[in-house]
Amino acid sequence: MNHLHPTPPPLHIRVGFEMQYDCPQPTPMILALNVHYSRAADMQYPDHLVTIPPVPVSAYRDLFGNWCSRLVAPQGVFTLRTDAVVRDNGLVDTQNWGAIQVPVELLPEECLVYLLGSRYCETDQLSELAWAHFGHGPTGWARVQAICDFVHNHIEFGYHHARRTRTAWEAYREKIGVCRDYAHLAIALCRCMNIPARYCTGYLGDIRIPLVPGPMDFAGWFEAYLGDRWYTFDARNNTPRIGRVLMARGRDACDVALVSSFGPNTLQRFTVWAEEVAQ
Repeated sequence: MNHLHPTPPPLHIRVGFEMQYDCPQPTPMILALNVHYSRAADMQYPDHLVTIPPVPVSAYRDLFGNWCSRLVAPQGVFTLRTDAVVRDNGLVDTQNWGAIQVPVELLPEECLVYLLGSRYCETDQLSELAWAHFGHGPTGWARVQAICDFVHNHIEFGYHHARRTRTAWEAYREKIGVCRDYAHLAIALCRCMNIPARYCTGYLGDIRIPLVPGPMDFAGWFEAYLGDRWYTFDARNNTPRIGRVLMARGRDACDVALVSSFGPNTLQRFTVWAEEVAQ
């Protein structure tokens, strides 16, 4: 008798955004708003950046391999937009309860930066707490999942709780936040336990789950290095999801800011979409 689960059919996800700024003067901007290069082969329709009015745009890869764009927004109303379709395998996030924790001295060198404290992940503030909570439990996958469970239950989610400057330590103390705060606290706790962890931002629509109330936004989650690869974890939702579309990775949200502007401006409109579409 065949007990193998059938492979789900692939799905197509329309992703994109529109942001409208009001700039009182010409304003240089750095953008990390394209789908990550690792999904290039999945792009059915590419997410070309459209600006209104049109301006010259140049591109480069940052220190973490993310695709970034440079431009100068003109004075007045300025709009940024992309719209794309991504082919997805329809599978939920990979789980591997047998994935082991790698001793620090055996970790690949490229992982070591993700053990260190960073702008929003204060390992020095959280180390004692982390070892008290997770130092005597299981290691490997089970330890990361225990951290996700703790963070998921510790923080109360609410869009009205959003604050761009909140750190992992502040999220722990305040017990409120949005997806990036869940990710930052989980990342910091993983690093305290000698598990490399890095921040991810991207699209995560309510695909094949009940619709979640509230406005659509970009999502934040994290990846932990176990065994010989990186695995996706999501302390906010704390359950495997379908249709995650990565945009950028870094040490924390500071490294993957969607828009870094170098001058005064006002964000007037912000819309994000990520939805399954028929093909």
